[in-house]
Amino acid sequence: MSGNLTRYVDAWEQTIRSVAELAEGLSPADWDRATECPGWSVRDNVSHVIGLERELLGDPVPSHTLPRDLVHIRNEMGRYMEIAVDVRRHHTPAELVGELNDTIARRVKALREEVERRDPEEEVEVFGGLRRWTYEILLRNRAFDVWVHEQDIRRAVGRPGNLGAPAALAAKDVIVSALPVVVVKRAGAPAGSAVIFDVTGPVKFSAVVRVDTDGRGVLSPWLFGDPTARLTMDWETFARLGCGRVSPRTVHVTVQGDEELAGRVLDAMAVTP
Repeated sequence: MSGNLTRYVDAWEQTIRSVAELAEGLSPADWDRATECPGWSVRDNVSHVIGLERELLGDPVPSHTLPRDLVHIRNEMGRYMEIAVDVRRHHTPAELVGELNDTIARRVKALREEVERRDPEEEVEVFGGLRRWTYEILLRNRAFDVWVHEQDIRRAVGRPGNLGAPAALAAKDVIVSALPVVVVKRAGAPAGSAVIFDVTGPVKFSAVVRVDTDGRGVLSPWLFGDPTARLTMDWETFARLGCGRVSPRTVHVTVQGDEELAGRVLDAMAVTP
């Protein structure tokens, strides 16, 4: 088994069990609290986690017609993800907790058996063919996704925690891998420039994006000289920006260097669909 497969499965299991523990302790009012995930309540985040894991177990996607007034749906992926959420909007908290715990038990067993025989580089189609990833990227993205929704729930109900969890490192991998696209294609950083992201807190790191002479953005382990722009923020802020959960105008980010470029980068940081 690939070491990364083990790492991502362990990270996924830790965060999804944390979601289950949270769900079991929610008050009736907590379930309907709005979260930073656009259009979704705490209930919806739990339903999303259940739905995707059951789909990956091979359970059929519910046949369900979505309402026409869901203004937070912006694309085909969003519409697909909404099905498992909307079909559970009238389930009771007890039903959702029971289904989540049943799903975790089935999925943990299936994954522990599956990863022993799967090639990390094997390509798999997921989400009705809307995405095609390697098996390793699929597992990484599941750890990332569940952790992000765990944090959505925690912020909504005022129960912070698990910010430095193993799945947070998967989240870091996902967001950092997209930074060259953010800096060059979205923010328009010119050739020869460089942007540094200095992140503090439980997940601490520096990510350097250099723009080469051909205008291509690359992640670099180092930088000679001063960057064009340096953005310093804590880990939770970085994750919230990277997941489109918050406007850069409502969080604290220290900027040094080219403030105009830094502003464009911050506005473009959301990497989730």
